[in-house]
Amino acid sequence: MPTIDCDPAEARVRLEDAGVRIDAGNTDHERWRAERDGAVAVAYDDKVVVQGSDPTRLSNLLSAGGGRAHVYFDGASRGNPGAGAVGWCLVTADGVVAEGGERIGRVTNNQAEYAALIRALEAADEYGFDEIDVRGDSELIVKQVRGEWNANDPELRERRVRARELLERFDRWSIAHVPREINARADDLANEALDDAN
Repeated sequence: MPTIDCDPAEARVRLEDAGVRIDAGNTDHERWRAERDGAVAVAYDDKVVVQGSDPTRLSNLLSAGGGRAHVYFDGASRGNPGAGAVGWCLVTADGVVAEGGERIGRVTNNQAEYAALIRALEAADEYGFDEIDVRGDSELIVKQVRGEWNANDPELRERRVRARELLERFDRWSIAHVPREINARADDLANEALDDAN
């Protein structure tokens, strides 16, 4: 149960800016309460206490600095084009913060890779991280996002633009290609999403 020493008025503004609804406190000692994704933040005079099954997202939003995360992504397409899915994972010094995998319809492998990157970046942004190191096993996607290779396909160009827009939300970011074994969890999540649908 994280306790964040902060000005509750400033913390409230950060939550409101992130689209979190603020409710009145339940007791005379509570200044306000906010709930998001299984966690509840309760403000007192000089601190905010976060409780629940997933306190990291609210804790990062409440902290003056959102911290740093490693962001892993992987897309899968069976048929190229064919049934596609994405997998992503957010990792901090405390371990896995969040992960997910889902089907995304009929896509090429490169479209799936971009969709996975975009979903992972959206998750990192939702969690309030301000520094991210992005890792994926698609050299094409990494080099296109870094501007080292051109994206000739119009749809991939659009996805690259969206990825760059999301990256610009962070104070510091990097993106690098890693071998598949380093990206194993994101790969597993994408493939599990495809397997679960069969």
